[in-house]
Amino acid sequence: MTPQLQQAIKLLQLSNIELTAFVEQEIEQNPLLEKGDPEAERPPAETPEDGPSDAIVDARLEAASEGEAGSSDELASIDLNQNEDVLSSQTEGALDVDYDNTWNNDSITDGPGPGPGGDHVSSSSSQSGGGFDSMDSSLEQTLAEEESLRDHLLSQLTMDIQDPAQRLIGVQLIDMLDEAGYLSITVEQVAETLGCEVEQAEQVLAKLQKFSPAGIFARSLKECLALQLAEKDRLDPAMEIFLENLELLGKRDLKQLSKLCRVDMEDIMDMVSEIKELSPKPALAFDHVVVQTVIPDVLMRNNPMGGWILELNPESLPRVLVNNQYYAEISALKASKQDKQYISECYQTANWLVKSLHQRATTILKVATEIVKQQDGFFKKGVSHLKPLILRDIATEIEMHESTVSRVTSNKYMATSRGIYELKYFFTTSIGSTTGSDGHSSEAVRHRIKNLIDNEAPKKILSDDKIVAHLKQEGIDIARRTVAKYREAMGISSSVQRRREKAHLA
Repeated sequence: MTPQLQQAIKLLQLSNIELTAFVEQEIEQNPLLEKGDPEAERPPAETPEDGPSDAIVDARLEAASEGEAGSSDELASIDLNQNEDVLSSQTEGALDVDYDNTWNNDSITDGPGPGPGGDHVSSSSSQSGGGFDSMDSSLEQTLAEEESLRDHLLSQLTMDIQDPAQRLIGVQLIDMLDEAGYLSITVEQVAETLGCEVEQAEQVLAKLQKFSPAGIFARSLKECLALQLAEKDRLDPAMEIFLENLELLGKRDLKQLSKLCRVDMEDIMDMVSEIKELSPKPALAFDHVVVQTVIPDVLMRNNPMGGWILELNPESLPRVLVNNQYYAEISALKASKQDKQYISECYQTANWLVKSLHQRATTILKVATEIVKQQDGFFKKGVSHLKPLILRDIATEIEMHESTVSRVTSNKYMATSRGIYELKYFFTTSIGSTTGSDGHSSEAVRHRIKNLIDNEAPKKILSDDKIVAHLKQEGIDIARRTVAKYREAMGISSSVQRRREKAHLA
């Protein structure tokens, strides 16, 4: 594997922010690279004139053409039908490598290796400008080292919530926090956006409210303070009454607070001291970090003719051109062998960078397109229709290696009608089918279990075994212990306890 191909694969893994930082440095180092004109007019997107078709996705890719690397910007439109390939074979191959078993970061050397077209590039190219090998150190110097609130919460989400559907809800809630750390929209709005039940969104919110910093995801000052006190194990009944009457603290009516809380004045003063130690704006702990808005790599919108239209976000694509005219001029001048070698290496590196950027863009669009095809039910109907999906499913359909798909789906975001999501969040666990057909997503099964229990008659409470029987009749192959685990995770009591509760209500 050549050093150039290794670095091309590295580009595939970078987020758009990291990629922009790297490209900026390459332009500074390589005299043959220049920025493309961001104001250049884009050709209008063509609209089908033949009426509705069975196309699911119309994918549009804006990137440098592969003819003369980086010499112009073009818009490549690809109509995607269910039975057609996503992209032509010209875009395959270069980045589709099982590099998990071929190389690792430690295997990259500064030594010579074959470059584009079979030429050999010496290690001096990375030292004298225009080389790829300085990428790691430059990124470390360029990118912010401090963690943002969003990153802090997303890392906790990944650790604490395994269910993909709940993660999607969690991402939506994280993105709806205001600068103080309060939830800026209602749970009902989140449920409507994602097509899930309000109770399901409430369950995810309850989990997120246990994240650090304490008090995050509150919907009011009272709830913010209550979350922090609960974390300190100080939310007793007297303190709950205190929080219900915070306006009395503002009026300095401590006697009335003492009366309502049924504690003496000394206890009230202690409670006031505890309240003063809390943070009314928990997100301010991260105010030293410049919050960077997530810029989606892929834009998704409804196709008027049916299905979806996907295109790469031009704001996330660095526009890089190779100045062929300048290269021709300086190549014609008399120069030393060393200078000619330097210019030749810069030219090869510049062309390879532009080609790698095109390959990266094409691969991202290719993977995103297949994800949208697979998860069409989610985008149309909501979380309960998430389809079981693993990396191998996408890799098989687009004829790429799983390791390539894995790199593409990390740190790449897609703007959809239901929000902006990292591509990896569309992969779900699967529960088998009794009919031999496709499996069922775990979230869809949870949703069905909850519906069964919600609709059970007071005199016909469903045991876990009976729920298993119901699900098997519907083609869902599931074990009783799995039903019990899902039921407990949703906060639903056992059949014995539910029977007692409903008998008491009756």
